[in-house]
Amino acid sequence: MYHNQVNGRFLIVNTRIFMKKSCLFLSLLALIFSSMACKNDKQRTSHEEMGQDTENLLDMRYKMLLKYPVDSIGFPRSYRYKSKEVHKVPSKDWTSGFFPGNLWRIYQLTGDEVFKERAAKWTSFIEKEKFNDGTHDMGFKVFCSFGEGLKVASNDKYEAVIVKSAQTLATRFVKNVGCIRSWDFNKDIWEFPVIIDNMMNLELLFEATMISGDSTFHKIAVSHANTTLKNHFREDNSSYHVVVYDTISGKVKDKVTHQGLNADSAWARGQAWGIYGFTMAYRYTGDHRYLNQAKSSLNFYLNHQNLREDGIPYWDFNDPNIPHAVRDVSAASIVASACYELSKYDSDKVYEQYADKVLSTLMSEEYILGPDIDAPFILMHSTGNWPNNNEMDEPIVYSDYYFLEALQRKKVFETSL
Repeated sequence: MYHNQVNGRFLIVNTRIFMKKSCLFLSLLALIFSSMACKNDKQRTSHEEMGQDTENLLDMRYKMLLKYPVDSIGFPRSYRYKSKEVHKVPSKDWTSGFFPGNLWRIYQLTGDEVFKERAAKWTSFIEKEKFNDGTHDMGFKVFCSFGEGLKVASNDKYEAVIVKSAQTLATRFVKNVGCIRSWDFNKDIWEFPVIIDNMMNLELLFEATMISGDSTFHKIAVSHANTTLKNHFREDNSSYHVVVYDTISGKVKDKVTHQGLNADSAWARGQAWGIYGFTMAYRYTGDHRYLNQAKSSLNFYLNHQNLREDGIPYWDFNDPNIPHAVRDVSAASIVASACYELSKYDSDKVYEQYADKVLSTLMSEEYILGPDIDAPFILMHSTGNWPNNNEMDEPIVYSDYYFLEALQRKKVFETSL
């Protein structure tokens, strides 16, 4: 009986000790979870605040475009930090259409009528370019302005400008070569140069056929795309910048660069033009060769060992100064926008993931211009022409254009899910 009483007391004592320890353990556990929850709440609040700060900064940059005075002969192209000046260009410059295009895009993103009204004013100053047959950049100038306006509302005058511009651009097409001639300078060196950038101008031709019913424009665009597909890409699916043709035989005479590190390097924006251009060409034709080339070129781009972790490429993938070379946000913006379109044609998540990564990177104080810069631009760290030491690591208008397009496409993509 004594043995049983002792064991009973022992069990009671041990039970009490166990209960006390359990309560202590549960209290500590609750304290830990409470601390983690508070930490997560703080992090969430911090991230939300950072997101709100970025949105406010972006909204402030949008207003900078409205603040810029309307000027029929001074389209903003880039910003020079040293002199604190906006580099202005006339309507004949290949970049003139991007600023009105940015205003049209911001209107579509915000619904603010002020941007629509200002976009229409700037767009009107480009109309005379529909007669300019001395350039291949009719698409950049006219379609990025008048074409964007047409996305907002039907407009017979805008349609007429696009068709006339396509007629003018078509005069630069040479059947023996199968391409639209790019530049007219350096004729003593380049008999008939065609640059990868020229793929972007085909959208004007495709649209002109849709507006007018004249298939001539569509056929020229297809011929140009086919010839570029045949001659502009290397075995690794990177692109040459300039291919020079013989106008009599139509054969390739040379493959060189004008803006890349050298003839054999992978100039980042050149790769971007090719990816975007063939994605767009697939949209209008359904030709899977174009889609496959866009995907193959993107595969080269995304898997290159020199692509930065944040998704923003250096200006040229082969610059020996990497990782100390300058970046090119414009290339990243172009590719991100193309990736959102590619995600419509292929279920591979890699396209959407890269585009999301780029936008996440760019939506930060590291890349969005601060309130101290009084200029009509949004993003920093683009590179225009490294060989000429021109527009190096600066805000450039076309970077903003494709960034805004990527934002639009992301919005449409998410609402369609």
